[in-house]
Amino acid sequence: MKLKKAELQTFLDEKVELYNNPKFIDSDPIQVPHQFTKKEDVEIAGFLSATIAWGNRKSIINNAKRMMQLLDETPYDFIMNHHASDLEKLSPFVHRTFNGYDFIQFVKSLKHIYQNHGGLEAVFSNYAEANSLQTSIHQLKKHFFEGEHLARTQKHISDPLKNSSAKRINMFLRWMVRNDNRGVDFGIWQSLSPSQLSCPLDVHSGNVARKLGLLKRKQNDGKALVELDEALRKLDLSDPVKYDFALFGLGVFEGF
Repeated sequence: MKLKKAELQTFLDEKVELYNNPKFIDSDPIQVPHQFTKKEDVEIAGFLSATIAWGNRKSIINNAKRMMQLLDETPYDFIMNHHASDLEKLSPFVHRTFNGYDFIQFVKSLKHIYQNHGGLEAVFSNYAEANSLQTSIHQLKKHFFEGEHLARTQKHISDPLKNSSAKRINMFLRWMVRNDNRGVDFGIWQSLSPSQLSCPLDVHSGNVARKLGLLKRKQNDGKALVELDEALRKLDLSDPVKYDFALFGLGVFEGF
């Protein structure tokens, strides 16, 4: 389906209008951080929900809610003030290859990020580039695993500098940074701009992007992400990632 740029933009803008609204939340893991109001609770709930966002959507949402229950529905307070004995109840948790040991490691690593690096937003802001947060993701992973940690857990944070599309963290960043008053994304990280975001690239958004001529590369990897970013920035330089709603909605809900 090859559309002229103006036609493509109109088509995608209409789809953004269709999917970028609160009804979208009911079928998306973003509903989990929407349970909270405190900034740190929202970002931690968002980070953990995004971390396990692969596979069946219903299962992702149920397991992300289960994570919040295990953190006593106060994720920031639990992470900062837990005792070693509090972590035992996390060990039975499992979502696909993310298990209780990974969950416990994430709790310890998040405490380290808030105690020693000023929190999640500070890490991403400190390493942000003018039109990319991919180096920030790489640095977050470095800081996340600075202390003693399980080697197996490292695979649950992607590294764009190793050619990963880092879909889940880019999705999390969209949630935290975009704020268009539509009630879906939070926009609570004001030190960063939507113009710096990258589109969460997965099977659905990748397939739709190829059909629309926005992406040529076959693999959904870091190089494809750069290519898609460039195409979306030509459509909207200040808020390229709003088109995630269109690409994802077309793929998941319309089987485009």
